[in-house]
Amino acid sequence: MKNILFLFLAISIVSCKKSEKKVEEIAKPEVKLYQLVGGSILVKKLEVFSQDTTYTGQTKQFTDTYYVISHPKGNLMWDAGLPEQLVMTDAYNEPSGVYAIKRPDSLANQLKSIGFKIEDFKYFAMSHSHFDHTGHANLMKDATWIVQENEYNSVAGDSAKVKNPAIAALKNIQKIKGDFDVFGDGSVVIKYTPGHTIGHQALYVEVAGLEKPVLLTGDLYHFEENRVHKGVPSFNYDVKQTLESMDLFEAFAKEKNAEVIIQHSPIAFEKLEKLLNKK
Repeated sequence: MKNILFLFLAISIVSCKKSEKKVEEIAKPEVKLYQLVGGSILVKKLEVFSQDTTYTGQTKQFTDTYYVISHPKGNLMWDAGLPEQLVMTDAYNEPSGVYAIKRPDSLANQLKSIGFKIEDFKYFAMSHSHFDHTGHANLMKDATWIVQENEYNSVAGDSAKVKNPAIAALKNIQKIKGDFDVFGDGSVVIKYTPGHTIGHQALYVEVAGLEKPVLLTGDLYHFEENRVHKGVPSFNYDVKQTLESMDLFEAFAKEKNAEVIIQHSPIAFEKLEKLLNKK
């Protein structure tokens, strides 16, 4: 009888240890998300954000947001706003006549406001390589730049027709192909969404304290109507690929029950601010 009791006790202890180990394995890391304003963009000719004349004569105010993701294994910066030369009182009307743009403050000052320094980042990634997402990229030269291989080749590789000077200082490069789990635990995942540019990508973040994960769109969408009607800007790299990426993005968002944040939308900016501030 004693032997049976001893055997039962031993099995119970082993089972408890296995259960504890399983809980430890599935426990999610403490991930924090901050959003910062990398610029203000007044679109004076909104029709460029359509394949037809849908928005002819309309204007729209965009924000230009970038993000800090704090993870126990390191910090990631997502996107880089407008160039710091645009930190000015009055907006700069760029030559094409489409945009009036300015940036509110420098990267160093903005990071200081949330308790970070430029040197604090292990990783840096951008949704894509357009000018309103690469603004302070060169300042992130000590971080590892995570980039789709085809996007890298198009803007910085030996085959690039014109190399982008905004990213010239980035030498620590991790080229990826497709979706990429940044920290290996599923909490921060780069989603491959080509079409706006050849290697465009979005970002999935499981933020501690939020009921839903956050899904940052990059420039897959620019404003709410774009998402509802699947509007594709006239300057996209590939229309068909963009529409395919939209379908895959929406399926993933539904699967994860994610809070979709359109990065250029002032409405989405305010929504995310409220979510992050009420945690």
